[in-house]
Amino acid sequence: MAGVLPYGSGLEDALADEDSFRRWYETALPRVYGYVLARCAGDHTLAEELTQLAFTEGIRDRRAFAGRADSVTWLCAIARHKIADHYRRLDREERRHRRLTVRELALDGGPEWRRPEARELVLEALRRLPALQHAALVLRYMDGLSVRELAKELDRSESAAESLLSRAREAFRQAYEEADHG
Repeated sequence: MAGVLPYGSGLEDALADEDSFRRWYETALPRVYGYVLARCAGDHTLAEELTQLAFTEGIRDRRAFAGRADSVTWLCAIARHKIADHYRRLDREERRHRRLTVRELALDGGPEWRRPEARELVLEALRRLPALQHAALVLRYMDGLSVRELAKELDRSESAAESLLSRAREAFRQAYEEADHG
């Protein structure tokens, strides 16, 4: 195939001069881009960015090309790593955002609570909790009871009420994440 390096040749051959590079790039680009686009759910902007990163890394690390496969296969392997990196980073950002959202909501009746989508997630998470944990969170954060008042209302010691709240907050965080994924 014109523009693809023959097995055993180094990527240096494609970068030897402007014409060689252009032929190689014009042949390799659509194949690498197509590979990436199919794995990015049709997100053209993301596919362009990841394809560019793959080419940049491939050219920068061209001496690592061993020539056991064609250069496009090698670039697709680089692109696969870029795709995986992207989705891992996205997952970390989403988890961080969910944790921040849960902290912001904190069942304090703040502005986040009033957003319809956030409110539904909070309500779903609360529904998943055992009744006593549900009650503890609602009484503490929605009704504004102090821990002492909560303890009295639930017929518990203050330390038992604090322990219940701690377990309830953790269960809520887990239930919120599940509701957000489900």
